[in-house]
Amino acid sequence: MATEATTSTPAAGVSAAPAGDVELEISGMTCASCANRIERKLNKLEGVTASVNYATEKAKVTFAEPVTTADLVATVEAAGYAAALPAPPAADSGGEGEGGEPGEPAPERADIELAALRQRLVVSALLTVPVIAMAMAPPLQFEFWQWASLTLAAPVVVWGAWPFHRAAWTNLRHGATTMDTLVSVGVLAAFGWSLVALFWGSAGTPGMTHPFRFTIERSDGMGNIYLEAATGVTTFLLAGRWFEKRSKRKAGAALRALMSLGAKDVAVLRDGVEQRLPASRLAVGDRFIVRPGEKIATDGEVESGTSAVDASMLTGEPVPVEVGPGASVTGGTVNAGGRLVVRATRVGGDTQLAQMARLVEEAQNGKAQAQRLADRISGFFVPLVIALSVGTLGFWLGAGEPVSAAFTAAVAVLIIACPCALGLATPTALMVGTGRGAQLGILIRGPEVLESTRRVDTVVLDKTGTVTTGQMALVDVVPAEGESLEEVRRTAAALEAGSEHPIARAIVDGCGPLPEVAGFANVEGLGVTGAIDGREVVVGRPSLLADRGLPLGADLVAAVEAAQALGRTAVAVGWDGRARGVLVVSDTVKPTSAEAVRELRALGLRPVLLTGDNERAARAVAAEVGIEEVVAEVLPADKVDVVKRLQGEGRVVAMVGDGVNDAAALAQADLGLAMGTGTDVAIEASDLTLVRGDLRVAASAVRLARRTLATIKGNLFWAFAYNVAALPLAAAGLLNPMLAGAAMAFSSVFVVSNSLRLRRFRG
Repeated sequence: MATEATTSTPAAGVSAAPAGDVELEISGMTCASCANRIERKLNKLEGVTASVNYATEKAKVTFAEPVTTADLVATVEAAGYAAALPAPPAADSGGEGEGGEPGEPAPERADIELAALRQRLVVSALLTVPVIAMAMAPPLQFEFWQWASLTLAAPVVVWGAWPFHRAAWTNLRHGATTMDTLVSVGVLAAFGWSLVALFWGSAGTPGMTHPFRFTIERSDGMGNIYLEAATGVTTFLLAGRWFEKRSKRKAGAALRALMSLGAKDVAVLRDGVEQRLPASRLAVGDRFIVRPGEKIATDGEVESGTSAVDASMLTGEPVPVEVGPGASVTGGTVNAGGRLVVRATRVGGDTQLAQMARLVEEAQNGKAQAQRLADRISGFFVPLVIALSVGTLGFWLGAGEPVSAAFTAAVAVLIIACPCALGLATPTALMVGTGRGAQLGILIRGPEVLESTRRVDTVVLDKTGTVTTGQMALVDVVPAEGESLEEVRRTAAALEAGSEHPIARAIVDGCGPLPEVAGFANVEGLGVTGAIDGREVVVGRPSLLADRGLPLGADLVAAVEAAQALGRTAVAVGWDGRARGVLVVSDTVKPTSAEAVRELRALGLRPVLLTGDNERAARAVAAEVGIEEVVAEVLPADKVDVVKRLQGEGRVVAMVGDGVNDAAALAQADLGLAMGTGTDVAIEASDLTLVRGDLRVAASAVRLARRTLATIKGNLFWAFAYNVAALPLAAAGLLNPMLAGAAMAFSSVFVVSNSLRLRRFRG
């Protein structure tokens, strides 16, 4: 991307697009303060409203003439970062990707950056380990060990720490400081003084060793080197940076997973001839064929055929919807039954699936930008340390002390304040916490997630697949008076065995050998008929049996009404002139859900049941698990609105869901928890993933996240406490270099040990 763009000359490769909305991809940000700086720069442009999200590394910008996209990119670049417009979609015919292979997609920028950071971390770690070992273990200090350390340390300080140096320089140009500033200054100061001591002091003398002396004494420092501090700080913080970037990489995966749900190709009818085309080439008015088991390519209206369509991704309703001529269908839903001919009514960005993708994106962009704890502290800590170091140098020079002694004291201030333990505070706690979480079936997205768990007071639970199993099951069989329960079920199952409908599957599941059926027929949307042992049998809705002269008796009518009152589906079966029984099918509550709700309440969370299912079914499930507040019959956009309404009431909301229809609400919530048994879209849109389909894990996840956050806070406190306590000694010129090294090592060991306590978390 060109860096010379101005308001009159567009940057290379950037078109001067007219006013409107645009989303820029931002690179080069290292902390939340970078996002704030870019946002301020963009908002200073006339007619521009910008919101920069550090987590997703994107800027959502609304602008008006005369500002162009070239101006926006140039403004970001002038602030020291890189910006790019979203890449256009690949052509259907495919082309050569960046790698040169036909049709192969170019690797994404974030993947390239992550791989480069990993390479930098691995190389730095391999070089750092022997440097630290030689510095801290006198038996390893052979005759020219200090020169070997210099050889190993130089690439780490220059190449390994380059991201910190570059960020510090960028911040300096804009009059700002972050932890990158302190890291860069501390690493360079430690390395620089080591060079002075090696080439002009006594530290380069062959056979020189670093003995362990735990005394406080004033020294000119010309016999001490600090290479282990320079390399250790660099490597530890590179590890933390890599872990953070790997977590952030997944922020945009929800949108990619959501859009991948759409059909890739479609059988289009053109002049009566069926043609297989990419789904992206569909136009409004096109007629296309959807066979059983296929995804519906786009939103449309059924012209011919009848079937059951699984629309749970949109509605949360576990029972497939019966459709026929004139019915509306949605792209991405699955045809579970017969062959359909559909006329396209909406394509591309106008489809409901694309609208859901926008909901997820807007919810992610609207989420409050998390400020890393270390960066918040660095807002005052970094300038304070630098000022103290400069003041120390000036004081000792003014007091008539030798330049070497004054400079040693100033460097000691930077070294003791350099965040070695701080670099371990967040990543070690997060690594141990997430590792233990994985053992318990809990995946934590990243450090930003943890702050939300402390404040959450309301938990919104999706019903289907979260509180319930999400699968239809036979829950009751009510035979008419004088009929055999087993015969009623076997007869109904024999007939339903010829259907692929999920309700039919629930009735058949678990039955043994079934009698033969002759003359099987499907009555669209009502049921099935056939002959068994010479008897004409009808299975389906009560209205179908009534039409066939098989009315339900009072006892069966009561059974149907009782089932419907609980939001369940009643299927009647009859033969020889009358109804013989009723089979009740329902989405069943998971056996652990009631206990899970009790555990969530014990954490101080107020449960709310949110579902696209009907009111009666939702109320019945809520009563069974102990939830008072219920919001039913909602679509994806409504779910987001419910979460926003709760947040507008001052509540901090956690959302637990498993379906595509939950993705936007999971992203909007302050804390999103996805059931790992659900869709990839829900998982990618969430902050925490519960690998098992057990809702009790949600309570464990909140407890683990809160415990991990508490550990991180404790680590940060002690990491700074050690440094702050030693700062006066360093400024006074009384800090023995080896005592400083020992204190730094002890603080690191303490932080790691404190983090390892998370391995004992039991849930």
